[in-house]
Amino acid sequence: MEIVQCTASDAEKLAELNRQLIEDEQSDNRMTLPELADRMRGFLDADYDAYFFLEGGETAGYALVRTSDEPLYLRQFFICREYRRRHLGREAFRLLLGTLGTDTLDIEVLSRNERGVRFWESLGFKERSRYMRFSE
Repeated sequence: MEIVQCTASDAEKLAELNRQLIEDEQSDNRMTLPELADRMRGFLDADYDAYFFLEGGETAGYALVRTSDEPLYLRQFFICREYRRRHLGREAFRLLLGTLGTDTLDIEVLSRNERGVRFWESLGFKERSRYMRFSE
Protein backbone atom coordinates (compact mmCIF):
# COMPACT_ATOMS: atom_id res chain seq x y z
CA MET A 1 0.00 0.00 0.00
CA GLU A 2 1.12 3.54 -0.68
CA ILE A 3 -0.16 6.94 0.38
CA VAL A 4 -0.46 9.97 -1.90
CA GLN A 5 -1.37 13.50 -0.84
CA CYS A 6 -4.40 14.92 -2.65
CA THR A 7 -4.82 18.31 -4.28
CA ALA A 8 -7.89 20.44 -4.98
CA SER A 9 -8.16 18.70 -8.38
CA ASP A 10 -9.04 15.51 -6.46
CA ALA A 11 -12.14 17.08 -4.85
CA GLU A 12 -14.68 15.20 -7.00
CA LYS A 13 -13.08 11.81 -6.35
CA LEU A 14 -12.82 12.61 -2.63
CA ALA A 15 -16.49 13.67 -2.64
CA GLU A 16 -17.57 10.34 -4.13
CA LEU A 17 -15.61 8.45 -1.48
CA ASN A 18 -17.05 10.76 1.19
CA ARG A 19 -20.57 9.97 -0.06
CA GLN A 20 -19.85 6.26 0.44
CA LEU A 21 -18.49 6.96 3.92
CA ILE A 22 -21.66 8.91 4.79
CA GLU A 23 -23.77 5.95 3.67
CA ASP A 24 -21.69 3.39 5.54
CA GLU A 25 -21.63 5.27 8.85
CA GLN A 26 -25.37 6.01 8.55
CA SER A 27 -24.80 9.75 8.84
CA ASP A 28 -27.70 12.16 8.55
CA ASN A 29 -25.66 14.31 6.14
CA ARG A 30 -27.83 14.93 3.06
CA MET A 31 -25.35 16.92 0.96
CA THR A 32 -25.32 16.25 -2.78
CA LEU A 33 -22.20 15.12 -4.60
CA PRO A 34 -21.50 18.66 -5.94
CA GLU A 35 -21.98 20.06 -2.42
CA LEU A 36 -19.59 17.46 -1.01
CA ALA A 37 -17.01 18.36 -3.69
CA ASP A 38 -17.34 22.08 -2.86
CA ARG A 39 -16.97 21.31 0.84
CA MET A 40 -13.90 19.18 0.13
CA ARG A 41 -12.32 22.02 -1.86
CA GLY A 42 -12.98 24.30 1.11
CA PHE A 43 -11.31 21.83 3.46
CA LEU A 44 -8.25 21.57 1.20
CA ASP A 45 -8.05 25.35 0.79
CA ALA A 46 -8.12 25.78 4.56
CA ASP A 47 -6.26 23.74 7.15
CA TYR A 48 -6.89 20.18 5.96
CA ASP A 49 -4.77 17.69 4.05
CA ALA A 50 -6.26 14.69 2.26
CA TYR A 51 -4.55 11.46 1.27
CA PHE A 52 -5.45 8.58 -1.00
CA PHE A 53 -4.49 5.06 0.01
CA LEU A 54 -3.46 3.11 -3.08
CA GLU A 55 -3.36 -0.66 -3.34
CA GLY A 56 -1.89 -1.99 -6.58
CA GLY A 57 -2.24 1.48 -8.09
CA GLU A 58 -5.98 1.63 -7.36
CA THR A 59 -7.65 3.88 -4.81
CA ALA A 60 -8.46 1.78 -1.76
CA GLY A 61 -9.51 4.66 0.50
CA TYR A 62 -8.74 8.12 1.79
CA ALA A 63 -8.18 10.21 4.89
CA LEU A 64 -8.89 13.87 5.67
CA VAL A 65 -6.83 15.44 8.46
CA ARG A 66 -7.06 18.90 10.05
CA THR A 67 -3.44 19.88 10.46
CA SER A 68 -3.95 23.05 12.52
CA ASP A 69 -4.98 21.11 15.64
CA GLU A 70 -2.68 19.65 18.24
CA PRO A 71 -3.11 16.76 18.34
CA LEU A 72 -4.08 16.45 14.69
CA TYR A 73 -7.76 15.74 13.99
CA LEU A 74 -8.69 12.87 11.67
CA ARG A 75 -12.02 14.07 10.29
CA GLN A 76 -12.61 11.33 7.71
CA PHE A 77 -11.10 7.91 7.15
CA PHE A 78 -12.52 5.47 4.63
CA ILE A 79 -11.55 2.17 3.10
CA CYS A 80 -13.52 1.25 -0.03
CA ARG A 81 -15.94 -1.64 0.40
CA GLU A 82 -14.14 -3.96 -2.00
CA TYR A 83 -10.89 -3.57 -0.02
CA ARG A 84 -12.31 -4.32 3.41
CA ARG A 85 -11.71 -7.42 5.54
CA ARG A 86 -8.07 -7.58 4.41
CA HIS A 87 -6.54 -5.52 7.27
CA LEU A 88 -5.94 -2.64 4.84
CA GLY A 89 -7.64 -0.18 7.22
CA ARG A 90 -5.09 -0.98 9.88
CA GLU A 91 -2.26 -0.76 7.34
CA ALA A 92 -3.56 2.54 5.94
CA PHE A 93 -3.87 4.00 9.43
CA ARG A 94 -0.26 3.10 10.31
CA LEU A 95 0.90 4.53 6.98
CA LEU A 96 -1.01 7.73 7.69
CA LEU A 97 0.58 8.08 11.14
CA GLY A 98 4.03 7.73 9.59
CA THR A 99 3.27 10.24 6.87
CA LEU A 100 1.94 12.74 9.40
CA GLY A 101 4.87 12.14 11.72
CA THR A 102 2.64 11.74 14.76
CA ASP A 103 1.60 9.09 17.24
CA THR A 104 -1.47 10.95 18.51
CA LEU A 105 -4.73 11.72 16.67
CA ASP A 106 -8.21 12.75 17.70
CA ILE A 107 -11.30 11.39 15.93
CA GLU A 108 -15.09 11.44 16.25
CA VAL A 109 -17.20 8.37 15.52
CA LEU A 110 -20.98 8.36 15.21
CA SER A 111 -22.45 6.34 18.07
CA ARG A 112 -24.61 4.24 15.74
CA ASN A 113 -21.54 3.32 13.65
CA GLU A 114 -20.76 0.25 15.74
CA ARG A 115 -18.32 -1.24 13.21
CA GLY A 116 -16.42 2.04 13.16
CA VAL A 117 -16.29 2.21 16.95
CA ARG A 118 -14.95 -1.35 17.12
CA PHE A 119 -12.36 -0.62 14.42
CA TRP A 120 -11.00 2.45 16.20
CA GLU A 121 -10.99 0.72 19.57
CA SER A 122 -9.04 -2.18 18.01
CA LEU A 123 -6.36 0.33 17.03
CA GLY A 124 -6.10 1.58 20.61
CA PHE A 125 -8.38 4.63 20.59
CA LYS A 126 -10.06 5.40 23.91
CA GLU A 127 -13.25 7.36 24.45
CA ARG A 128 -12.53 10.81 25.90
CA SER A 129 -15.89 12.60 25.58
CA ARG A 130 -19.40 12.32 24.23
CA TYR A 131 -20.60 14.75 21.59
CA MET A 132 -24.39 15.02 21.81
CA ARG A 133 -27.12 16.84 19.90
CA PHE A 134 -30.61 17.93 20.88
CA SER A 135 -33.11 18.13 18.04
CA GLU A 136 -36.92 18.32 18.11
